[in-house]
Amino acid sequence: MQRNIIFTLSLVILAATVAFSQKYSNEFLAIGVGARAHGMSGAQTALTDDITAAYWNPAGLSQIKAPFQIGLMHAEWFVGVAQYDYLSFGKQLDAEKGSYLAFSLIRLGVDNIPYTINLVNADGTVNYDNVTSFSSADYAMMGSYGRKLKNPALSIGGTAKVVRRVIGTFGNSWGFGADFGMQYRKKNLMLGLMARDITTTFNAWRFSLTDQEKKVFESTNNEIPVSNTEITRPRIELGGAYKIKMGSKTTLTPALDMVFTTDGQRNVLVSSKSFNMDPRFGMEANYNEFVQIRLGAGNFQRVKEDFDPTKKRLTFQPNFGVGLSLGRFQVDYALTDIGNVSQVQYSHIFSLRFNLKAPKA
Repeated sequence: MQRNIIFTLSLVILAATVAFSQKYSNEFLAIGVGARAHGMSGAQTALTDDITAAYWNPAGLSQIKAPFQIGLMHAEWFVGVAQYDYLSFGKQLDAEKGSYLAFSLIRLGVDNIPYTINLVNADGTVNYDNVTSFSSADYAMMGSYGRKLKNPALSIGGTAKVVRRVIGTFGNSWGFGADFGMQYRKKNLMLGLMARDITTTFNAWRFSLTDQEKKVFESTNNEIPVSNTEITRPRIELGGAYKIKMGSKTTLTPALDMVFTTDGQRNVLVSSKSFNMDPRFGMEANYNEFVQIRLGAGNFQRVKEDFDPTKKRLTFQPNFGVGLSLGRFQVDYALTDIGNVSQVQYSHIFSLRFNLKAPKA
């Protein structure tokens, strides 16, 4: 019985994979990259214009002026239990056409999970030397391309991605998908469209369990996972932003994104079994292209009242961020869930972006 109890963490991970294989698939790719974006709650579809555009909207890569650009991000989720890391680098192919090529890697992992199924020997004695560890990690490798069209106000881009998910030696999957994006920029107005997993992303799962591990599943009334295909259905993101001049050195840019999903009812602001809409609000104040202050609001949910489960209240996640432009370097920081008022734990997020070569004058 003790063996069953101490193996629970492994069961939770595998059982969740089976239960939600057709919904919330590849949700680690919905977290987002870059502290600038997190400070604005992900309102980036129209606004993104640096190397992180490979994730938010590859059409935005066409706005990069630097011949080479690199982006890095690190964040810790669930009070440091999960590590989220991002690396991206890109190269300008044609400055006149605004064509840009980028490659990105995302990893979300929970490491050093104790594997204690062999903690108790057959004679009932405890042997801590039998305790090993494993990792549960999700990877995404992406190749992105963006360029301007004949009308310089319009740009398009696309991303091809390979998704690798690993749960110790118990299960793993490979997945493939593609995204498509567009942007329109005219003076201070910015509009964007992002179609994620436009081809529908398929993850083929394989599981390998020992007889002992299968007995644990059975004794704890959990379904034994079998090889299956996980489907990530398309989601559409529409965004708009407008740059307002507040004097000779200061600009204020409000942004709004609307995320539409059709993969079943979600706990979002507009929710139904066939259609969901999730808004993201962001604001960025920029002084002299040197310092940026950002605010955001997203993750709107209806949750039950603690003392009256028949009633629900609307919650949201307020975010805050700051940025510094230091020559070729851009340093950004974001604090998600200011005051820890939503149902999601707060996180500190740091990111760095730098140009290997300065943009041509």
